[in-house]
Amino acid sequence: MIGNLPSIRVIARTGFVCLKEGLSICFYVRHSHEDMASVMLQALELYLKAIGRQALTYSPDDEGYWQRLDVPAMEYTQKQLQRGYTHVLLKDSIGDIGDYQFQYQDVDLESPVNIYGPSERLAYAFSFRFPASRLQSQGIGPFRDLALALAKLLPFSSGHAGPSFHAWAMEDLTQQMFQLGLRYPGMDIPDEHNNAYTVGDQLDGVHWMNFIGQPVLGAVGGTEALRARLTHPGTSVESLGEDRALITLGAEPDAGDTAEGRGLPAYRELARVLEPWLTSREAARPYRENEALLRWERRFLE
Repeated sequence: MIGNLPSIRVIARTGFVCLKEGLSICFYVRHSHEDMASVMLQALELYLKAIGRQALTYSPDDEGYWQRLDVPAMEYTQKQLQRGYTHVLLKDSIGDIGDYQFQYQDVDLESPVNIYGPSERLAYAFSFRFPASRLQSQGIGPFRDLALALAKLLPFSSGHAGPSFHAWAMEDLTQQMFQLGLRYPGMDIPDEHNNAYTVGDQLDGVHWMNFIGQPVLGAVGGTEALRARLTHPGTSVESLGEDRALITLGAEPDAGDTAEGRGLPAYRELARVLEPWLTSREAARPYRENEALLRWERRFLE
């Protein structure tokens, strides 16, 4: 147990850790394509400044095989963008999950349709992962500060930060994560690549830190309306300008534990307020068994 987070370890037959607890930050952006490359590089720069410039050392090649970078991560990413790449994935390890990961998923917002449906479901996805051990060594302050710095940089429609499960081969562990997610409802199950094709300008769930942009903030009545409706002790609602807000559920992230009766009532209150604007990942999983996914997505609503 680290703070209010469980200690999770699933070990593969190879001996490597394939599932564990961690922290993540994710933002979804619906903006002009021309701005995204430069903004993404600035976001990566902020992340590397926080974790160390030599932390990210691996990326998949053109055929999907992981390769060790022979240049710094920033230089490598700039070259990939010049080659026309629309997906950037950088990690600190290829044996097991590792501690750090950066992912950028580009999408074609101008296309009338995509393989999952209408273009209004699309959004650029930016995600950043950390080990839960940072809570012990640094406290939550630097993590929260980085999330706020990224929010200031990115013209987001939505975003979030908090505890999450990190898995090496997500599809192989999906059902196990959904079961763990029902027990520890404050833990996210990241799936940024697929979410980029389904979230659009809506919200992908309730988290410790919830960044709300347009059009959802306007639809819910604005920052003051949110502040009036969210009355649970410890919930804070901050204005991030005229068209964006941050809702934080408690001073520290909390995974909860339904086995111990810790169902996170503040999260339930926020979920009820935001329910009309919560999306489902089911559209990105049309040929899979989605009952467990839907149960997990509605864990704060039932």
